[in-house]
Amino acid sequence: MIENGALLSSMTASIELDLKQRLSRLSERDRLAMSSYLLRLKHQSKNGREGISKLMKEMDAGKKIGLSKLADDLGHG
Repeated sequence: MIENGALLSSMTASIELDLKQRLSRLSERDRLAMSSYLLRLKHQSKNGREGISKLMKEMDAGKKIGLSKLADDLGHG
């Protein structure tokens, strides 16, 4: 969920544990809302925008994969 410890570098271990425990007690609906919020924060960050830009450039260059191939690769096929 957290890449390269970016968030954790400014967070103490006890705060991280408390946050994880609180998140685990949320309803499925609230966890989904928090997950969406964190994903939005990631995509709004400089690193997130650069990552999306890289993926889009790769797709434009022909590095695309079909849904059925992806499902097979992930073991869902």
